[in-house]
Amino acid sequence: MAKILVTKYEHQADATVCEVAHESQADLCWYEAAYEPQAHGDATWYFVDYATQASFKIFKVKFGSQADIKAFQVKTPEQAGWRDAENRFKGKMG
Repeated sequence: MAKILVTKYEHQADATVCEVAHESQADLCWYEAAYEPQAHGDATWYFVDYATQASFKIFKVKFGSQADIKAFQVKTPEQAGWRDAENRFKGKMG
């Protein structure tokens, strides 16, 4: 399950993430789970408050050129998933 912590500093993160404006620009389309048990795989995220709870830590950046993962939030879990099958973080978030 992808329990995500947004870090304050880049060096604390497993990956840098840029939120892109359009789904077509994304490496990963993600869905935010309301409850921890709903989170699974890399694409359904549940946000946590502490590093000890997290399965993956991200640092948000402004530009796609700075990001390891370009992400786009989708409205349903069925839409969530990797668009870039070759991304080095595939299978490592959840």
